[in-house]
Amino acid sequence: MARTDDSDHLPETEDLPTELYARTAEHARTYLASLATADVAPIVSLDALRRRLGGPLPDDGEAPEDIIDGLVEATRGGLMGSAGGRFFGWVIGGSLPAALAADWLTSTWDQNAALYACSPAEAVIEEVCGQWLKSLLGLPSEASFGLVSGCQMAHVTALASARYRLLARRDWDVEAEGLFAAPPVRVLTSEHRHASLDRAVRLLGVGSRSVQTIGSRKDGRIDVSALRRSLGQSDAATVVVLQAGDINTGLFDPFAEAIAVAREHDAWVHVDGAFGLWAAASPKYRHLLDGVELADSWATDAHKWLNVPYDSGLVFVADHAAHRCAMSTRASYLVHAEDGGPRDQIDWNPEWSRRGRGVALYAALRSLGRTGLAELIERTSGHAATLVDRIGALPGVEILSRAHLNQGLVRFLAADGNHDYRTDRVVDAIQAEGTSWFGGTTWNGMRAMRVSVCNWQTTDNDVDRTVAAVSHLLDASAPKVG
Repeated sequence: MARTDDSDHLPETEDLPTELYARTAEHARTYLASLATADVAPIVSLDALRRRLGGPLPDDGEAPEDIIDGLVEATRGGLMGSAGGRFFGWVIGGSLPAALAADWLTSTWDQNAALYACSPAEAVIEEVCGQWLKSLLGLPSEASFGLVSGCQMAHVTALASARYRLLARRDWDVEAEGLFAAPPVRVLTSEHRHASLDRAVRLLGVGSRSVQTIGSRKDGRIDVSALRRSLGQSDAATVVVLQAGDINTGLFDPFAEAIAVAREHDAWVHVDGAFGLWAAASPKYRHLLDGVELADSWATDAHKWLNVPYDSGLVFVADHAAHRCAMSTRASYLVHAEDGGPRDQIDWNPEWSRRGRGVALYAALRSLGRTGLAELIERTSGHAATLVDRIGALPGVEILSRAHLNQGLVRFLAADGNHDYRTDRVVDAIQAEGTSWFGGTTWNGMRAMRVSVCNWQTTDNDVDRTVAAVSHLLDASAPKVG
């Protein structure tokens, strides 16, 4: 039976809240325009935000226009300007215009991107993104992939796949039997790992004590000789986690060498490439990832360097059977795709109902293309190097790690030798001053200010303004080392 034409039954324009949508779009435009000039740090106190936003839930509903206007006013001064070009703290990108617009469409379409049957278009968009990403990142074309909320869940997904495969080799079906009497699993990595790895092993029931630290070289890269010794000390099922872009210095572990050693001991190799995996898209930097394609799984974030809205994490697994066995689920009321047919997203990620996060990803990739993505990576890395070098050249500042890729470290020296205290106080002052925002960190036992750049909007002028503001603050503060 032919489908009837419903064009005569579409809602009239006056039936849609067009004024609400237009007003919301104008609020969004105003906010985006303000990012170029507004202070980066929030300026409103916790108590003020609670007063503005709190109070008892009203008995009666309010007009949508009043709610949106009220939200804008109540949050004024309470938002971090991390979407703009002068945020250099955590690795947080902005949102490319095409990605932001696509994200609005994602909310408008309101699809559950769990199954092909729920939304065929979004399932195919995700499938296409996966193929494009494997090509961009230099990963095996046959690897499976999943779009998850962030690198935290990318680690969980990859390590669940590792857990399945490693224990299956020991004749243990962890998905059916659990872990209570399972052979032990250990995780070998460096002390410079990201804390999300520790939480991933906790969520998976492996436990934080399973994480064993391998010594690092002076520059922070994993010591392959120490890795070899650790692998030889136990025949336990082992996951080796390597870094593609250390969170503080941007350095990369020696993949080809470390993976070859891991292979000798039948270990699973997982790569934490939250931002660094994107270096593969740059002709200038892709050599940093030589050998990374030999690993078993990889994790990264698109809401960092690809500059799509939160939440958008990516996981890739060479052993697609292990990936699917660890993640897939079935229910009689669902409409599952047949093997060899369309791709059901639920088979590759730990979520059930989920947002169609592939839409913004698709728009960002098409917006940049290969050339644009490479330019973005190289331009922002150049800004990071300039910030580290110019701030590091100011009186009383020491460079701890020059910018490798887009990360670098400086610290602020005190006349009394208490450099950690002075560094933290200067970082606090920079944040409060508002021109830019940097975060503090501890590296090799020293407090430091971390420089991180991955926002597409950062300009030479942003860098100049930031260096001038830091210089002025240092001139006005005391004590310092001249």
